[in-house]
Order: sequence, then structure tokens, then C-alpha cells
Amino acid sequence: MSGHLLHLGAIVQCSHTGVATPASTNPRVQVAGQPTVLASVQWTIAGCPLPKNAPFDQTASFVTGTTRVTANGQPLALDSGSSTCAATGAPLRIVQVQSRVVAQ
Repeated sequence: MSGHLLHLGAIVQCSHTGVATPASTNPRVQVAGQPTVLASVQWTIAGCPLPKNAPFDQTASFVTGTTRVTANGQPLALDSGSSTCAATGAPLRIVQVQSRVVAQ
């Protein structure tokens, strides 16, 4: 499945509108002047109203990424990739992403 590469400037949210930020980026490959994100990187979610008192970390990760394009031998995160939040199991929502680089 093809999709647009995610980068540091992409706007990503959990299903409850919490803001998701990648724990690290891949500075060797840039799109729109910003580093891309590897599919294996964990995302931190801030401002999610759920779950308020649950013992879960508010993190998320991508389950799938690119299959034909890699950086440092690892797949990159795509806006069409499968993701899951640790606390709820819901997928991340990609609100805004660069539109020039598509990968598979």
C-alpha cells in the first residue's frame, strides 16, 4: 500500500484529539525540509482526555510502514500505515502531512 511519508512537521492525533509526537526522527532522509519518521519509532501522546486514570502509557506505534522504501534499512512511517494507541487500541489519525513524497 502506498502513502505519503510522515515527517516531524506532520500533524498526528490520537482518536480523542490528543497530539502525537514521534520520540525520534530520521535526519538522514528529509521531506519538506524536515526529517522523516521510522515506522518502528514510538509516538508520545499529549493532551488525550482518555484514559484519565488508567495505568497505561499514553503512547502509540505504527504496525506497518513502507515495504519498498527504507532508510537505514528500516521502513518509514506512512499516512496510510496501520497504527495503534497503547491505552485504547485505537489508530492514530493523520490530520496533515506533506503531499509531495509518496512511497510504497
